[in-house]
Parts: sequence; C-alpha cells; structure tokens
Amino acid sequence: MDGKDFNYKEFEKEALEGLKSGKKLEGKDGVLVPLLQRLLNASLNGELDAHLNESKKPNRRNGRGKKKVKTGFGTVELTPPRDRNGSFEPELVKKRQLTLGDGIDHKIISLYAKGMSYEAICDHLEELYGITLSPSSLTAITDRIIPEVYQWQNRPLDAIYPIVWLDAIHYKVRQEGRIINKAVYHVLGVNHSGVKEILGMYIGEREGAKFWLQVLIDLQNRGVKDILIACIDN
Repeated sequence: MDGKDFNYKEFEKEALEGLKSGKKLEGKDGVLVPLLQRLLNASLNGELDAHLNESKKPNRRNGRGKKKVKTGFGTVELTPPRDRNGSFEPELVKKRQLTLGDGIDHKIISLYAKGMSYEAICDHLEELYGITLSPSSLTAITDRIIPEVYQWQNRPLDAIYPIVWLDAIHYKVRQEGRIINKAVYHVLGVNHSGVKEILGMYIGEREGAKFWLQVLIDLQNRGVKDILIACIDN
C-alpha cells in the first residue's frame, strides 16, 4: 500500500468487519494499521518530492524498497521510495530505522489538525523527537495527506442512525499571535451493527444554534435521513 492504491471505502469496510470479528483498534493486526501504513507511505513520498525539488543535481525517482517498522499500532510494512542518486535520507522513518518512536505515530495522524504553522510544527518535531524537517518538506507531506483527510470528512454516511451524540468541546488556541476560543463540534453515531463511528468533527468560533444547523445540514447532504435518538446537553 504505497499511497496510490489506498481506497478509503475498502478500508472502512475491512475495518468495520475487523471490529465485528473482535479485532482491536490498536496492537498487532489492529484495524488502524492500514491507515497508519497509508499515512507513513504518503509522508515518505512527500519527503522525496521535496528532496527532488530542492536537489541541485539532476535526480529522479528510482523504484521502492520494503521494510517493516514496529509502531504503537502494530508492525507496519512500508514501501519507502528511492532516488536515482541515492542522496535521499528520509527523516520521519530513517533508512535503517525499524521502530517508530513512542507517540510519533499518533502525532503523524493528529498533528496537522492542530492549526499550527509549518514553522511551529517543524520546531515541535525537532524539540520533542529530534526530527528535522524544512517547511517545504512539510508542505510536500501535507499535500499528500490532506486529500485523505478531506475524503474522510466528506465520505457518505448511512441513511439512519439509531443513536447519535452531539456535543462541542471548547479550546483556547493561538491564531495570528493572539489567544482565541474555538469550539470543536463532535458527532458520534451508533450504526445498525452497533458500532460507534465519528460522523464528523467541525471547528467554529463558538457553540451556537446556527453552527449546529450547518453541522446537521452537512450530515443530511452526506446521506443521513433520520436519527432515532439524539443525545445532547441543553
């Protein structure tokens, strides 16, 4: 799975079937392993894109290798890309690295949703994990990962959900040099198979009826026709 052959709907179907059969989210053979594998391979390809763009000598892609890396979610098989000159040295998963550091795998999945600038993210990775990335490398990485996030955000939903929880969590975040309040709207549903799934997460300035209306319209546009029990506070 190298970033071009990943199909979200197939992954979602396999993940739900895995959960129904008793598989865990994390650990060996957990249902999150294919998603982490996709994101890591996309990140490696993004790093190589940046390396080729910054290279002063003529250079190009030259196939892929294979390696297994131990992570907090289980062992992931990667297909790191190679360059013809042999000058590409990936930072997120180094050439001879066989274990992904504690917490880094979780950061790869969540870091780009924190609203930090590229420079701040680079400083964060270097300070905590000793990973040095240039803003251009990070741009190349996010350019490959962000479409997968958008695909998840806009995926079709079931027509009916027996139970749905709707709530907002408030955070203080730094934006353009000042601290402001942000509300993250969470929609958690239980489908006909009894499996919980996040239907959507939305960011707004503050919690209010108008924004909740936009959230519900989005759910409707993605296929939801009815909710039997809606759980809300106030």
